[in-house]
Amino acid sequence: MEEGRDHELIEHITALNQRFYDAIEGRDLPAMEALWEHSERVTCVHPGWTILRGWPDVQDSWRRILQGPGHNQFILTNVSVSIQQDTAWVVLDENLMTGGAATTVATVNIFVRTGEAWSMVTHHGAPVLSG
Repeated sequence: MEEGRDHELIEHITALNQRFYDAIEGRDLPAMEALWEHSERVTCVHPGWTILRGWPDVQDSWRRILQGPGHNQFILTNVSVSIQQDTAWVVLDENLMTGGAATTVATVNIFVRTGEAWSMVTHHGAPVLSG
């Protein structure tokens, strides 16, 4: 892949990743659903949850989170984007501000390309324990 195209693709994946967090902050379930691939191969691990597999379970988790009482705000740091052929992964720290408290979640978001469209297939967040 040529340099300019590489940069454009990284910007595209970075924007998709930001849309993911915008959907959470905006409590926008249709926007969240539009980002994800709707297949059995999707997986999601919310901090403190067991592994969710398949679109129906992942979709239900986002419905419950976005319709729940809490409101989350994210400050994303330590972001890196890697792309290999039709797979992109974003590794970052979510600095989560909720209810006056702040926590950090180490996160990996994975996107895949089908045709020209990129969709999220994995979100995995693990709380960072201060020690």
